[in-house]
Amino acid sequence: MDKQGLGLIETRTMDVSKPGGLSLEHGGRLDPVTLAYETYGKLNRERTNAILIAHALTGDAHAAGFHPGAGKPGWWDAMIGPGKAFDTNKYFVVCSNILGGCKGSTGPSSVNLKTGKPYGLDFPLVSIHDMVDCQRLLADHLGIEKLLCVAGGSMGGMQVLSWMVRYPERIRSAIPISIGVKHSPQQIALNEVGRQAIMADPDWNSGDYYGGPPPARGLSLARMIGHITYMSDDSMKEKFGRQRKDGADPFKFTADFEVEGYLHYHGENFVKRFDANTYLYITKAMDNFEAVEGRALHESLRGIDVKVLAIAFKSDWLYPAYQTKEIARACKLAGIEATYCEIESTYGHDAFLLEIEEQTLLISHFLKKVYNGYEVMSDYAI
Repeated sequence: MDKQGLGLIETRTMDVSKPGGLSLEHGGRLDPVTLAYETYGKLNRERTNAILIAHALTGDAHAAGFHPGAGKPGWWDAMIGPGKAFDTNKYFVVCSNILGGCKGSTGPSSVNLKTGKPYGLDFPLVSIHDMVDCQRLLADHLGIEKLLCVAGGSMGGMQVLSWMVRYPERIRSAIPISIGVKHSPQQIALNEVGRQAIMADPDWNSGDYYGGPPPARGLSLARMIGHITYMSDDSMKEKFGRQRKDGADPFKFTADFEVEGYLHYHGENFVKRFDANTYLYITKAMDNFEAVEGRALHESLRGIDVKVLAIAFKSDWLYPAYQTKEIARACKLAGIEATYCEIESTYGHDAFLLEIEEQTLLISHFLKKVYNGYEVMSDYAI
């Protein structure tokens, strides 16, 4: 196996439906339900080396390796593979596209068998817990009774927390990265601006745009807003400064600054690979998410046997470090072995995708101890 990477990877799908359909947290049922997923490495004979990677808002099942003909690898390729943080020489790594997604899993753009047309807004409201319920069914399908670890950043971190409170008996450890127990008013407000940008686009057509032009302008604008929140003031200064584009005319309201061109480029490219209704549904699921409802997190976690590594980044203003720190503190109060690490970085929320070296050291050390049954307590202050 190539020590630097995984080579060509195939995305597979499976039906996770139950008799009568999948029951959803907010009411309603879905049937059938398909999940797209990828695997990396080999499951050992004892089936004790499986790790689930949960993706963020705009991610998908393609976390590592290359697809045939693709020009770039999976979204966390720097962290998954031989000798990397999630070392596929040791571990069997699984990543699935979430329920409600648009990259192979059942979502608003999927065909509703009752009508023969894409669901659009007829798709039921799904939750982070529903997504995790489907991941549990995927683990069942793969013959994995207990995951060595479930890990993810941003919305992936929400899924990690859901695993901890819903299925603690199915996991040995958890790595929530750059996330909180629930969204703050500011986080909800930012998501709402993105949703309104999509719904204000005339081509959105109340969600019934399939077969016609998509709401490209609205979705592109939502992505531009998102990109601003993923970066930091320092990272924007380092990457762009006030550099102007060659030949730009500032009096024509064109993208004359490099940062403007960057936002336009990413917004336009996002439209080519993502569904607008999916963006609406997933951001609403994030806003509605509460790891536990009506009680403190530490009360719900008390008595579970799950080791935790919580990671945050100092320059992340979208999910400030204090939110991840609260998770680690709740674990400590619940009597759980927990480590909290706050990494110096100028990348903002994007740091969990870009700060590879330090995360690799932390995660590989943590997983080694969990896999070999050692204590994982540390001297990091909570």
